[in-house]
Amino acid sequence: MTILRSLLFVPGNRANMLQKALSFSPDVFVPDLEDSVPTDEKANARAVTASFLAKLSDTGSLVIPRVNSLDTGLLEQDLAAIITPKIYGLSIGKVQTVQEIAKICGLIEPLEQKAGLAAGRLKLIPWIESAKAIVNAYEICSSSKRIIAIAFGAEDFTNDMGIERTDDDSEIAYARSAVCIAARAADVVALDTPYFGFRDTDGLQRDANTANKQGFKGKFAIHPAQIDIINAAFSPSPQEIEHAKDVLAAFEAAEHQGRGTTSLNGKVIDVPVVKRARAILQMADRVANQLSLKR
Repeated sequence: MTILRSLLFVPGNRANMLQKALSFSPDVFVPDLEDSVPTDEKANARAVTASFLAKLSDTGSLVIPRVNSLDTGLLEQDLAAIITPKIYGLSIGKVQTVQEIAKICGLIEPLEQKAGLAAGRLKLIPWIESAKAIVNAYEICSSSKRIIAIAFGAEDFTNDMGIERTDDDSEIAYARSAVCIAARAADVVALDTPYFGFRDTDGLQRDANTANKQGFKGKFAIHPAQIDIINAAFSPSPQEIEHAKDVLAAFEAAEHQGRGTTSLNGKVIDVPVVKRARAILQMADRVANQLSLKR
């Protein structure tokens, strides 16, 4: 499974910001053609983003531009401008139904072929940002082999619901959980909504930790200063790694004695606990391997 902990948004029409982004190392660069770009700058954003795709890709981070939604009438032009071998995939705003995914894939296929890419090579990350999308989340997740993740957009979701976004995020708790469960059921990654208080590092830390506990595997960043905090929140800590090793050692010792369970520090160690420990160590190895490839 692709590691998608930190995904950095960069406005696609801002060459100076794209240039500055090259000095940072998120897991994914997300040049944005959608919400961060004014309507009269859409064409410029396509041209500027296209001119930076090779540079972004050469950093070793994945490049997954966010394009405008199907209902805007801008998607075809976006795809024609940015589908090249330098991108890993596409992030698609405001997807609500399986039928939309089918139409999007239909637009991608001929452009993929024109760019000399193998059929199905480009991946998709649909954004789940409305009540209808939440209800259809599992079907959307499982509608195409291109889909590697789904992203939850809290601002558009609360707007669709006609409710106010508050500091405790209680109004999005169900939607967040629904996205995580749908993603897990379809065996794709759940990605959390951005945290807009980019100067509030403590708030970001709490928000990312909460998302991790709910089942998200990564989070979008709106500022480079958020990358390290997000990466840490969605990576096993040194303490978690050591505890996982202790769990496996204790369980293996119990197995040698013919027992299927044991205890560690007063807590029962059984098969589900062992599976979690192994998953933590596998994730730690994958993170370490990714970092070594970037060096």
